[in-house]
Amino acid sequence: MLPLVSEKIIDAVGEALDKDDAYEIAIEEMAEQQPAIVALALSEDFQVFSEEERDFFLYLALIMWKSACKVGTPATATPEAIEAAEELNWAILEQSSGSTFHDRLDPFFENPQQEDLLAFIEDAVSEDEEDEDTIVTKEGREAMFISLKSVMDVLIA
Repeated sequence: MLPLVSEKIIDAVGEALDKDDAYEIAIEEMAEQQPAIVALALSEDFQVFSEEERDFFLYLALIMWKSACKVGTPATATPEAIEAAEELNWAILEQSSGSTFHDRLDPFFENPQQEDLLAFIEDAVSEDEEDEDTIVTKEGREAMFISLKSVMDVLIA
């Protein structure tokens, strides 16, 4: 299990990816070292998301992976491990009785191994009332959260 990935690390990785061609280089590294994550974004299951949402998923997954690399050696994701994590996470979400998106996520925050990464995912897929250019649609929010949470679970296993 990985040590805690702090919000400070996550923010620093996000800022570093915004410099020059760091994002392109990092995507290539992730494609080599974590091909299952990149394949997930290109899979048939992800065709329900817009191209912008798929790109955003890759960007967020990249931040999570690079952040995890800063504190240790994340596990190598496999399609089977991601699928198993997704099934578990969907089961948790389906049992949630919350009425709003954030309330439905409460069970995930009851005893998280990586609270800052989880909060990062929640914030990233949440609607920003001040920003009309929200990338993740209201319809895609839960599915995007589950996909990213599943990638996180596999990386920190």
